Amino acid sequence: MNNIFGDDFVVPTFTFADVEPGVGQRWSTWPGVTPSERGPKPWPDWLVTSAAALDTELGILKTGKEADVFLLERAVPDGSAVSVLAAKRYRSTERSDFHRSEVYREGRVERRSRDQRAVERGTAYGRSVAAVAWSYAEFAALSRAYELGIPVPYPVQVNGTELLLEFIGEHGAAAPRLAQSDAAGRELSGLFEQVVEIVLGFARAGCAHGDLSPYNLLVHRGRVVVIDLPQLVDVIVNPNGMALLERDCRNVCAWFVRRGVECDADELFARAVGELF
Repeated sequence: MNNIFGDDFVVPTFTFADVEPGVGQRWSTWPGVTPSERGPKPWPDWLVTSAAALDTELGILKTGKEADVFLLERAVPDGSAVSVLAAKRYRSTERSDFHRSEVYREGRVERRSRDQRAVERGTAYGRSVAAVAWSYAEFAALSRAYELGIPVPYPVQVNGTELLLEFIGEHGAAAPRLAQSDAAGRELSGLFEQVVEIVLGFARAGCAHGDLSPYNLLVHRGRVVVIDLPQLVDVIVNPNGMALLERDCRNVCAWFVRRGVECDADELFARAVGELF
């Protein structure tokens, strides 16, 4: 008889009947999402994909304009596998402070015409569609960036308005933002070079982050990681694309200049435009 399981399959030492989710817990949602809603393969070694895993809420990491981010542990109850994840949960637009979405949405079309009309009219249904659309847009953007080698958190899965990501940090504390960095001298210059490569990496893919700043760049063990990608812009399709790319360049260069790094936003923008064509 052929083995229907992988070579690394381990027989669980417990049964589902032995375990009941407690307060702040749920069964892993991984088995319930479709393959297209899971992150790029090969899946990282640290990722728990067992159907027997439990998701446990560990607290809130960040509140934002359009979403809140929570710390989540996904673990098999026998302790054989544990992943620590960031759970980004989008709010419907009537509960969101994100008022500039139209700028980023230009050129995007919902799959169903009914959904597109509802979003444009701002109906209750349209607002719920928009919240889901943002989570799926960010998942798609992260997946694309990850496959291109741009330093982003690994996108684990998306399910409705919830996006699960690789947690970037240590011992339950999120990595600091670039804006909080006290780096100086050669170390700071090295961080700038990494940011330049992020801008150019997006440009090579025909995109701009669209909202790049020292507040959505994390510094973890000397490595810059870019986050918050729901508004990733196709520079050619979106009529605001070039302006958003230029703004990304000016935002990051202005921050580095204030800290003594010699850089020119116009030069960075010109390099990025050169990567587009």
